[in-house]
Amino acid sequence: MNKKRIYLSSPHMGGLEEKYIKEAFDTNWIAPLGPNVNDFEKELCNYVSKGYAAAMVSGTSAIHMALKCVGIKKGDVVFCSDLTFAASCNPIIYEGGIPVFIDSESNSWNMDPKALDIALIDYTKKGIKPKAVIVVNLYGQSADMDEILSTCNEYNVPVIEDAAESLGATYKGKKSGTLGEYGIYSFNGNKIITTSGGGMLISNKKNMIDKTKFWITQSRENERFYEHKELGYNYRMYNIVDGIGRGQLKILDERILQKKRLFNIYEEAFKDIDEIEMMPICDYGEPNYWLSCIILKKNSRVKPIDIILALEKENIEARHIWKPMHLQPIFKDLEFYTISKDGHSISEDIFNRGVCLPSDTKNTDEDMGRIIKIVRELF
Repeated sequence: MNKKRIYLSSPHMGGLEEKYIKEAFDTNWIAPLGPNVNDFEKELCNYVSKGYAAAMVSGTSAIHMALKCVGIKKGDVVFCSDLTFAASCNPIIYEGGIPVFIDSESNSWNMDPKALDIALIDYTKKGIKPKAVIVVNLYGQSADMDEILSTCNEYNVPVIEDAAESLGATYKGKKSGTLGEYGIYSFNGNKIITTSGGGMLISNKKNMIDKTKFWITQSRENERFYEHKELGYNYRMYNIVDGIGRGQLKILDERILQKKRLFNIYEEAFKDIDEIEMMPICDYGEPNYWLSCIILKKNSRVKPIDIILALEKENIEARHIWKPMHLQPIFKDLEFYTISKDGHSISEDIFNRGVCLPSDTKNTDEDMGRIIKIVRELF
């Protein structure tokens, strides 16, 4: 008999989505524009208390457009968090830019403000001003934005906040994704809310959000015929997909509570195992607990792959911590800044010792019991 599949994080519909999808069908708005598109943008802005938004096909496309908004050109340098998924930095390459990776700090697993400061000092000496800093909020927790913004403001470098994984989280009372000049969210299938695929760019700069909406609809000029004076993109989110997003947004706070419950269950279950530590939670804000992650002590005889394979054998999905960008073959020749003096970066250490545990909001108590039993038996 096949054992029930338990996913890392899969879509979880709330029921409200069908109302908006039905409206799209009933009104024949099956297009990359329509009422759901406009309303999803407005409703998300209201939720995060940010001025303007542009809904797109992915978080990656939103980062791409944020880079265009800050005026990236071929050869420009862009600093980016090292411990992230490649989608955070790939758009830099799309525009012919040069990524420079900044190590993590152990407190939050996000960009280290001290390493960022070293990189900015170094590039100032070179006479090069980075076009932007892309700060990633990993696994649902905000980076220490006050420190990062203070440093970037000193050098007059705009911040793009990659909140793909942290929608709904807070930093000192403010919603994740709203602290930088531009913020981005992702709604792909494994995020805390999903539109199957999709993303959003937010900013208080109405003129740049309007320009973004022009770019993402193929840069069509306002003429009676198709007229193009600059390169455009087919990035606009579709009306049906936005309808799913509108329904999902209404249950976001509920999903955060469910994710936090899973984290707390793991924390309680492993508190007597000395080799296991939960991902640190910073006191400057509240995460959305998108993924519950653990890190094994350096002297642990059990390794991340042991946990992943033991769960896989029982049809349960777990993953390594994201592999840092400076270790990726495609980026091996790019610059990387760390304050570590022992030859091993913080991000590399977290990658080597960390595991993302199943964090699906559909997990039952029985599911959690299965996962925990398998992990505990390894120690």
